[in-house]
Amino acid sequence: MTTVDQSMDDSIKDPTEFWEARYLSQRGESGHVWSGGVNAAVEREVEGLAPGKALDLGCGEGADALWMAAKGWTVTAIDISATALAVGAAAAVERGLSDRIEWVQADLASWHPSETYDLVSAAFLHSPVALPREVILRRVASAVEPGGRLLIVGHGAFPSGAVHGDHDQDAVPLPTPDEVLAALDLPDSWAIETKKHVDRPVAWRDGTDLTLVDTILKVRRPAGT
Repeated sequence: MTTVDQSMDDSIKDPTEFWEARYLSQRGESGHVWSGGVNAAVEREVEGLAPGKALDLGCGEGADALWMAAKGWTVTAIDISATALAVGAAAAVERGLSDRIEWVQADLASWHPSETYDLVSAAFLHSPVALPREVILRRVASAVEPGGRLLIVGHGAFPSGAVHGDHDQDAVPLPTPDEVLAALDLPDSWAIETKKHVDRPVAWRDGTDLTLVDTILKVRRPAGT
């Protein structure tokens, strides 16, 4: 789940209806809203980890989940949009990864984890409609297996010179990695492995080149806790 340009659905306030409308109205010729490629920060932070059980929050069309599954992870991929999940599930069938990914349609505002994971990943878990992001992230921290990791990747700044609906320069400031960490209220025993801003050059939808800023926080729960 992440921000995209405003369109015909900008008056919808119900989260499920909003994201269904987005994934139906924003599709490109490929039938996808997003590129289908793994998020660069997720690839960089997860590449060297031993595969295990992963939880992908707000997975959208499943690019990160598919990448992790191809790397040997068993993934539970959750999103509020059934349409987005159907795109990911179809790609999993095409790539022979269906047995490695469980697709779950749920509103994270009310969803609670029932098991633990070696990796909990939340990449660009932002929304222009109601989303209790801090509550969700604190809740899923408890689902990290001892010795496992929580990875949170977010937008760190609005695109320079761009006003694209959700990327409104007058919107509420985006949280820094330090603010994300503070909001988690984790025990001091959790180890910080990554906490930084990263510039990411992209080609915007209108063809212009922009540099986006990502926030990355990766923390490890101590073994035996």
